[in-house]
Amino acid sequence: MPFSINTNATARVAERSVERSQADLATTVQRLAGGLRVNGARDDAAGLAVADRLDARVRGIGAAQRNLNDGVSLAQVAEDALGAIAGNLQRVRELAVQAANGANSAPDRAALQREVAQLLAEIDRVATQTTYNGSSLLDGSFAVKTFQVGADLGQRITMPTIQDVHTSTLGTWAGFQYEQLNLAYPVSTPGELVFVAGGKTVDFGIVQPDTRNVLAAFNSGQVQGLSASINPTLYAAGISAAHATTSGSATFTVNGVAIRVGGIAGGAALAANRAAAVSAINAQSAATGVSALDTGSGVSLSAGDGRSIQVDYAAGTFAGSTQADFGLADGPWANQPVAATIGLRYVAPAGVSGFVGFYHDPYWYSGGWVASQGTPIAQIDVSTAAGASAALDSIDIALGTVDASRAALGAVQNRFTAAAQNLDASGENLAASRSRIVDADFATETANLARSTMLHQASTAMLAQANQLPQQLIGLLL
Repeated sequence: MPFSINTNATARVAERSVERSQADLATTVQRLAGGLRVNGARDDAAGLAVADRLDARVRGIGAAQRNLNDGVSLAQVAEDALGAIAGNLQRVRELAVQAANGANSAPDRAALQREVAQLLAEIDRVATQTTYNGSSLLDGSFAVKTFQVGADLGQRITMPTIQDVHTSTLGTWAGFQYEQLNLAYPVSTPGELVFVAGGKTVDFGIVQPDTRNVLAAFNSGQVQGLSASINPTLYAAGISAAHATTSGSATFTVNGVAIRVGGIAGGAALAANRAAAVSAINAQSAATGVSALDTGSGVSLSAGDGRSIQVDYAAGTFAGSTQADFGLADGPWANQPVAATIGLRYVAPAGVSGFVGFYHDPYWYSGGWVASQGTPIAQIDVSTAAGASAALDSIDIALGTVDASRAALGAVQNRFTAAAQNLDASGENLAASRSRIVDADFATETANLARSTMLHQASTAMLAQANQLPQQLIGLLL
C-alpha cells in the first residue's frame, strides 16, 4: 500500500468502523431503553406489518370482552328482576290455592284478594321500572339485540327478545286449543300425517289409523309448542227397537273380536237383550278394550284408552234383527269405526301466525288460527272459590312464561361467559405472538450492548491511531 498524506485510507476504514459500531450501539441502546425490538419499519418491515395486525386484533378482543361483560350485566339485571316476579307469582298461586279451600269465608277470600292485588301491582312496577343504561327490559320493548363479541366483522351473539311481563299479558299465550277435537272417523288404512305452521311443514310419516297413534305423533316433540291429550272414545247408545222375527243368537264383532249374544224376539224382551249384550261385551273387554253400559234405553260403548271402536253385526239365527234389538246404534253409519276426540294445544313460537293445520291423508284436515288464548293474571279474582280455581291455570302459564325468559337469559349469560373465556385465551396468545415480534430480548440486547460498546471503543482508538499515520511520513523528509 503506498503512503499518502492527502488521502488517509486507513483512517477512512477506521472511521467507517466507528460509524457502524456507533449505529449498532445506538440501536441497542434504543431497544433497551424502549423495550422494543421493532421501533420503526426500518427495524423489521414485514414484522411491523404483522405486529400491527396482531395489535388490532388484541385491542379488538379487549373491546369485545367489555361488550360481553355489558351483555352479562344486562342479562343479570333482567334475570334478577324476573326472579322477583316469579317469587311474587308463587305467592299469588299460594294465595289462590288457599282461597279455593271451601273452609274460607267471603271476608277471608276478600283479604286474600287484597294481597293478590298488591302483588300484581308490584309485578307491574318491576316490569315497568327495570332498565339497563336507559333501556327498558321487561315491558316488551326489548327486542332482539346483537352484541359484537369478537375483533372481526360478523363475530356476534344475539340476545333474544325479552317478553312483556306486565300482568295484562302474563297468563296469555298465542296459539289455539281444542278441548275435544274430532278427527272424524279414523282412516281405514295408514296415511301420512303432516303438520303445517309458519310456512314450515313437519311430516310425521305414515301413521296407523287410530287416534292413539295420532296422539303419539303430536306428542313426539317434532313440533315445538304442540301437545295433545286423548279423551275416552264414546260409541253413542242407540234406541232399543224390536225387529227380530224369531229368537236366536247374533254376533257382534267388536274391534275384531267376535262376541255371540243370545236375543229374544219381541218388544217385551228389549231390556233382557240389552243386559245380554252388555254382559257379553264386557266379558271380552280385556281383548277389545271396550266396555258397555246400559243407559236404560240403549247400550253405549266406550274405550278409556282412546282406541277406536269398530262394531260389525251379523244377525245369525236371530232372524230379522238389527243392532237396535240390543240397544246399539243402528242405521247407515252404525258400523263405521268411531274415534276418540283429543284435547289439542298449540303454543305458537315467536314469528308463527295465521292458520296452523294438520292433514292425515286422505281423510281429514283440521287446525286453527293463531290468536291470543288464556286469561291475563291482571283479571284473576280469588274472592270466590271458582275464581281462585280458575286463577291457577293463568298463574301456571304466567310462571311458565317467566321461567322461559329466565332460562333464555341464563343460557345467553353462559354463552357470554364461555365467549369471554375463549377471548381471554385468544387475546393472551395473540399478545404473546406480537411480543415475540416487537419486544426486545434483553438477554440478547445486553450482550449486543457489551459487544457494541467494545467495538465502538476499539474503533475509536484505531481511528486515533490511523490519524497519526501521516505524521510518520514527515520522518522521511528529515
